[in-house]
Amino acid sequence: MRGIILSGGSGTRLRPLTKITSKQLLPIYNRPMIYYPLNTLIKAGIKEILIIVSPERAGDYLNLLGSGKEFGVKFTYEIQDKPEGLAQAFIIGENFIDNEDVAMILGDNIFEDDFSEAIKNFKGGAKIFAKHVPDPERFGVVKFGADMKAEKIVEKPQEYLSNYAVTGLYVYDKRIIEVAKNTKPSARGELEITDVNNWYLEKGELDVAMVSGEWLDAGTFDSLLKAQNFAKEKLDGKMLI
Repeated sequence: MRGIILSGGSGTRLRPLTKITSKQLLPIYNRPMIYYPLNTLIKAGIKEILIIVSPERAGDYLNLLGSGKEFGVKFTYEIQDKPEGLAQAFIIGENFIDNEDVAMILGDNIFEDDFSEAIKNFKGGAKIFAKHVPDPERFGVVKFGADMKAEKIVEKPQEYLSNYAVTGLYVYDKRIIEVAKNTKPSARGELEITDVNNWYLEKGELDVAMVSGEWLDAGTFDSLLKAQNFAKEKLDGKMLI
C-alpha cells in the first residue's frame, strides 16, 4: 500500500492567511496541519508517501518535511500546476502508484480514528469512510438503503439525500489510475472523486465504513479554530510525529 497526501490548491477560503503560505502548512495547535494526515498514514504502516503540492509552495514542503527519513518513511513530491479535482491526484501520481494499492488523504483533513486495520486489511476494490454531519450539502453524500448498503453518492447535493458525508480518506486498488483517466470533468471542470467512487459502487466493489470519532475538514476559519482546540485536547498525546 502506498499513500498520497493531496496538498495543492490555493486555500482561497482562508485568505489572507494563505497569501504567504499553503493552507496545509498553517499551524494546528503545535504542529503544521499536514502532520495530522501524515500521522494517519504512518500509523497505518504506510512507508512510501507522495505529497502533491502547488508549484508556489513546493520549497516550503521540502524544507519542512525533507526526504521523510526523520519520520521513518520515504517522501516523493509532485507538482499540481492547477487544481482540477481530487481524482487528478491519481493521474499525477501514476508513476508513484506503480501498480500498487493506494490510500489518499486530503492535507486539510484531521481524524480522531485510527484506520490502521481498515487499511491493512484492504483486499481490493475501493473503501471510503463516511461521517454523520449536520451540513451534508458541503460534501459528497452517501445515500444508504434499508440495510445500510450504499446506493449512490452525490457531490454537494442540492436536495437532501442523507446526513452521511464522504470524508477525505480514500483507499483504492491499482485500477484507480485508469478509472481516474477515464473520468470526465464535471460542470465545474473538475475530475470528481465522487465519479470515481460511483464507478466502484456500480461494480459492487465499494465498501463504505463509518467514522466514529471526530473528523474535521479544516478549510474554513471556523473549522480551523475547532481543529486547533480539538488537536490540543484530544490528539496531542496520540501523534507519532
